[in-house]
Amino acid sequence: MPTSLAEIIEHTRLELAELKVKTPLAELEALVAQADPPRNFFTAVTRRAHASGMSVIAEVKRRSPSAGLMREEYAGDGFRPESIARGYFENGASAISCLTDKKFFGGDLSHIERIREAVPLPILRKDFIIDPWQVWQSRAAGADAVLLIAECLNESELVDLLILSQRLQMTVLLEVHDLENLLRVRPHIGFPHPGFCLLGINNRDLRTMRVDLGHTLRLADLVEDKGVLVSESGIRTGADLRRLRSVDVRCVLVGEHLMRSPDPGKALASLLEGAG
Repeated sequence: MPTSLAEIIEHTRLELAELKVKTPLAELEALVAQADPPRNFFTAVTRRAHASGMSVIAEVKRRSPSAGLMREEYAGDGFRPESIARGYFENGASAISCLTDKKFFGGDLSHIERIREAVPLPILRKDFIIDPWQVWQSRAAGADAVLLIAECLNESELVDLLILSQRLQMTVLLEVHDLENLLRVRPHIGFPHPGFCLLGINNRDLRTMRVDLGHTLRLADLVEDKGVLVSESGIRTGADLRRLRSVDVRCVLVGEHLMRSPDPGKALASLLEGAG
């Protein structure tokens, strides 16, 4: 049975309680004060630099609860996030998404720094952010953007995290799956200031792990500014990109399809060429 979102969040809360004791917020704030300014993730994703008219956030991911290990060689030291990111950069990625959850995705926060040293692209920390401490931790680790999942956050939590992210000059990818949550978060897109928030529609139901690309196609009309809309999960072919482009969705996040390839960078190039 697939790991549920509720299980992941419960584990995150337990892990977070321990981490906050080990590293006080004041320590993270000091690290952030000394850090280089964040790269502009929002601009990188929305400027549509690729000739296909599509912008790809290419994901670095070792494993997932639904699919397991992406490739056998990723079980040990063969997983080199910086090399994967370099391949993405050389083949048309607009930005990088990096999974940092250890238990369920085999990630690590240190992967962000390794990627940042290897490529000039902005980096999204893709994890289960439920507490302001994690936003500070993300910026201290070198992340330029964070993922906020609407299904995991109530109204006040969401607003607080949006305000903090903007204060730290970080982009938010605000992700939804349910129609109800899309309607709930629409007023917050562009809050507290425009240019810091993207809206992601996840085609994967995180409760069942089922994927349906048509989910974005059905919900896209409910998004007024499609320029900030990102379709996530289930994107495998140039035809998929053309389907999304037909409803004016031009930003995508692609992970599993690329990471299962022997050469993720070449897989990205092929995907973008097929969209032309």
